[in-house]
Amino acid sequence: MAAEKAEIDALKKECDGLRAKIEAARKAVNDTTMTAAASSVASVGRVQLKQRKNLKGHLAKIYAMHWSAADSRQMVSASQDGKLLVWDTFTGNKLVAVPLKSAWVMSVAFAPSGNLVASGGLDNICTVYNIKAASPKTLRELDAHTGYLSCCRFLSDTEILTASGDTTCCLWDLETGKQKVIFTNHIGDCMSLALSPDMNTFISGACDSLAKLWDVREGTCKQTFSGHTSDINAIAFFHSGNVIITGSDDCSCKMYDLRSDQEVNNYQDTSLNAGVTSLALSNSGRLIFAGYDDFNCHIWDSLKGEKVGVLSGHDNRVSCTGVPDDGMGVCTGSWDSFLKLWN
Repeated sequence: MAAEKAEIDALKKECDGLRAKIEAARKAVNDTTMTAAASSVASVGRVQLKQRKNLKGHLAKIYAMHWSAADSRQMVSASQDGKLLVWDTFTGNKLVAVPLKSAWVMSVAFAPSGNLVASGGLDNICTVYNIKAASPKTLRELDAHTGYLSCCRFLSDTEILTASGDTTCCLWDLETGKQKVIFTNHIGDCMSLALSPDMNTFISGACDSLAKLWDVREGTCKQTFSGHTSDINAIAFFHSGNVIITGSDDCSCKMYDLRSDQEVNNYQDTSLNAGVTSLALSNSGRLIFAGYDDFNCHIWDSLKGEKVGVLSGHDNRVSCTGVPDDGMGVCTGSWDSFLKLWN
């Protein structure tokens, strides 16, 4: 026992030493602040968006939505009324309704092709549906997680990534329905994931208040970002693929730079005492749309770290936000059962 304890103490000491080295390396490249670097940039002014559509159709809390990459008119939403609805956002019409086996849905995703949608939740299963069939067909039930399914994202029509409350993320082969890679490193429930633009890496946010960068090909954790003091509920990649944004229950959003391996900006309003539930970025990356527990979606200037607008109109928690690929607007979904489109 004594020998073991000595070994553990030695390892702890080594960890602390390495931690100090990492901190020193980060400090060495941290030569300026984002606010200082962006001081010469013109301010965006007040961002005032109008509500253009109120999509009605769900009968219970909406938990997730995702825009189609194939067609910026189409969007899928998931509600605990036990339905996935695919919308034509121009007309407000419903194109497809997918009935779910389990109503306790927490996540939904559109495949890049626009042919498939996937969802999952408290059933621990990621179910993939073909929505181009005459009636929506269940293509695959991916069943291996031992905790709830919090997020899923397609790489292609044959591969999908899932994040789960069992602390792992997983890459699946849809042709066989088997797990290809299991990503283990988090020590808290995985709440969200986002794919890099080149789809070779992805980021995850978890209840251990850490964000991690993973290599899809190697199945390894490449970088870890700390700084939040509570669960990370939402995470997003910039279009450049070099920067990520996280949103947390500690009422703040943070920007981390993958190259300098550290936090570069913090978005927090002391008067705003509500957790961040969801995140979306404008196509330029200048605006961050963050859904909060205070029933609003607040808009931040990513460079200056200032709040520049608010989308208010929901009567309950804003649970999901999304910007379509053409960047022409933003959608907010809420526990009040409505989806609102703004631009």
